[in-house]
Amino acid sequence: MARYGMVIDTVRCVGCMDCVVACKTENEVPEGLNRDWIAYETRGKHPTLQMEIRTERCNHCDEPPCVTCCPTGASHVEDFGRIVLVTHQECIGCKACLASCPYDARFVHPEGYADKCTFCIHRVKDGLDPACVAVCPTHCMHFGDFDDPNSVVSRLLASRRHHALLVAAGTAPRIFYLD
Repeated sequence: MARYGMVIDTVRCVGCMDCVVACKTENEVPEGLNRDWIAYETRGKHPTLQMEIRTERCNHCDEPPCVTCCPTGASHVEDFGRIVLVTHQECIGCKACLASCPYDARFVHPEGYADKCTFCIHRVKDGLDPACVAVCPTHCMHFGDFDDPNSVVSRLLASRRHHALLVAAGTAPRIFYLD
């Protein structure tokens, strides 16, 4: 069984927001809401500052607190690729999943249900990359199966220094950033 995730090269990301626009278009995300976004982080002290530009979204964690706290089971881990999803018809809009997500990756859709990145599962099932990956002009985003040692994401993690966000939260995120 596959375990999908992303590897993002922060050296190549220029913050162009093509991924954000592609996601909104592909998934018909309402105006003013986003399933992914661009983050900027500056580290160090003058004169040796370093800035990281990265695209962020749901981390499709191996230990997702949003799933365990959901009172209806609307938030769940799909067998296909171990992708964390929300079944809109089962969501009661209680916001427990929003509160439990350390990545602030969920929002309440105007129709009243929790919404988030789905890794464009509809595209992936057809053998395509998620929309954000497909449109990236710098090719800094990579998608694949972490359980396949020959996948591009596994090879990148084996060959480059990398980090994930908020590892101390214990969620085991599946979005990694190359340093």
